[in-house]
Amino acid sequence: MKQIAVLFLLFAVLLISGCGGPKAPEDRFSSYINAWKTGNFEDMYTYFTEETKQQMNKQDFIERYEKLNNDLELSVKDIVIPGDQDIQKDNEQTVRLPFAVDMDSAAGNISFEKEAVMKLEETEDGEEWFIDWDPSYFLPELEEGDKVRIQTLEGERGRIFDRNGSSLAVNGTAVQIGATAGEMDDAGKKQLAGVLGLSIEEINEQLAQSWVQDGYFVPLKTVASGEDALVQKATAIPGATTSSKAVRVYPYGPSAAHLTGYVGEINAEELKGNKGYKEGDQIGKRGLEQLFEKELKEKDGVQIFIEKEKEEPVIIAKTEPKNGKDMQVTINAELQKLMYAKMGGEAGTASAVNPKTGEVLAALSSPSFDPNEFSRGISGERYTQLQDDPLQPLLNRFAAAYSPGSTIKPITAAAAIRAGKLDPASGKEIAGLQWQKDSSWGNYYVTRVSESTAPVTLESALVASDNIYFAMAALDTGAEQMKKGLESFGFGEEFPFTYPLRASQLSNSGEFDSEILLADTGYGQGEVLTSMTHLAAAYGTFLNEGNMMKPILLLHEKPSVWKKDLVTNEQAAIIRKGLRGVVENGTAKAANVEGMAISGKTGTAEIKSEQGTTGKENGLFVAYDANEPDFVIALLVEDAAGQGGSKAAVNKVSDFFVEWKNY
Repeated sequence: MKQIAVLFLLFAVLLISGCGGPKAPEDRFSSYINAWKTGNFEDMYTYFTEETKQQMNKQDFIERYEKLNNDLELSVKDIVIPGDQDIQKDNEQTVRLPFAVDMDSAAGNISFEKEAVMKLEETEDGEEWFIDWDPSYFLPELEEGDKVRIQTLEGERGRIFDRNGSSLAVNGTAVQIGATAGEMDDAGKKQLAGVLGLSIEEINEQLAQSWVQDGYFVPLKTVASGEDALVQKATAIPGATTSSKAVRVYPYGPSAAHLTGYVGEINAEELKGNKGYKEGDQIGKRGLEQLFEKELKEKDGVQIFIEKEKEEPVIIAKTEPKNGKDMQVTINAELQKLMYAKMGGEAGTASAVNPKTGEVLAALSSPSFDPNEFSRGISGERYTQLQDDPLQPLLNRFAAAYSPGSTIKPITAAAAIRAGKLDPASGKEIAGLQWQKDSSWGNYYVTRVSESTAPVTLESALVASDNIYFAMAALDTGAEQMKKGLESFGFGEEFPFTYPLRASQLSNSGEFDSEILLADTGYGQGEVLTSMTHLAAAYGTFLNEGNMMKPILLLHEKPSVWKKDLVTNEQAAIIRKGLRGVVENGTAKAANVEGMAISGKTGTAEIKSEQGTTGKENGLFVAYDANEPDFVIALLVEDAAGQGGSKAAVNKVSDFFVEWKNY
């Protein structure tokens, strides 16, 4: 009986073990897929046949395919394997299992279908199915010996054009002058340093970088493509050579630098605040380049391809590059260039605005800098020179607000007339050169330049630039109505311009909390501040049926009224007559040139720390040609006391109009 029991038990064990067998091939392949999806290349390797493992060791497989997975930014979305009916059985030991792969990559979607060969092999635990590995299971058409490449397809940054299609910022090339590592001796380095304005230490520092090997080109300085003489002189030195470099080019250079701004390599702080950028990318640093960065920014494409030894490369994924959007602004680059030239390098700013449309035709700051230096890569020494320059060429003056001086007087008059507190034809009796409302002002007086023998009217007050008249007008109007009047011209609120300019202010507090402050504001002193663009736009009111247009920077933006019905046509005509009189008989006689009817208002704004002291003087002139009032210019010269205050501005504007007429 015992023998029968033992035999029965042995038969049961054999029966049970015989029922186990290997897993189905699709189940084994599913486990392999799970390892693939999670990037576990070590586990993937365990599913390979012995023959595969003999041809490629584990470490080589893991290193190669982990690197490919990371470099190509592969992410498996789905791998579909069929049911039993789709598995092809070659024999008892070999099956073919079709599968379909769908994954993301740095170059977009990669989808392919393949047929995996699986073989049944003996293991310590019995038979199991293993994958007869082929590189094409990982990427389509990949074979042993092939190289997988990833290539950036560069998009182009959007260009910036002026209203006439002239280039303000475009994509071009520059020349990199450098040295071939290992081919330049100390004498050559000394000679090249002198040509490029570098030190020998700077050259040695570049040549000593970790990536440099003998025979490598090491860039030392980037220069404009037109600097042929410098390039020839440098490359005549043994070991010196050149390379082309894509750069942003600014054809109008310093004349439009503060407007266009420039691009430069993104820094760590900018990387934190800007998604979609990587180290080494270019980004707008100032001006229009920064303002329109989102629109101008290109998007590079990427392609992944397989490089074969004797065949054409096989592209397996590709994302096309997308160029940035071209921008066209209202600026007339030639007008801006000429106006900048007339500044003669003196500190100041100017703006020109079309009174009928609000289009800003010029916005400049002087002195300036060459934005091409920045786009090519400015040296630390050169940047320090610009920073330390007492004229502050890096300061954007057209974005700033200044005391308008007497150029505010037509606006004061308009506010007083609108409030019903000033009759343009009725004269004010004013005696002497100094005036104060009453003794409560103490030792403070409003001073004018010349006396009058007859009652002062609005027209004569504009011609003579009578401070006392406009101080009286402001006081007669009263703080509340004067504030309301200036606010109707946009003072005290955000200036609605695409390019951010400092808002014009009524006073530091926004109120007229003393009679002296109110009186001073009436003739453009006090604490009132405005940008030249706002000032030019405000004068457009007198040329546009009493309406001030919203300032426009983008060419295809539809013109619209910002402030409506500020003066009547009759009132505007009176002010225009006075502005013409300023040039014919008043403080701007130098602008009374033949063939034009230049009209405008001068201003001298004294900048001082406190009343009773002497400070610097800024000279201003706001003007237009009444015969062809296509634009109003507002120009300011800083620290112009030595040039007669406003006379410096008048001369520059006058010269501009004469030359522009024949441009």
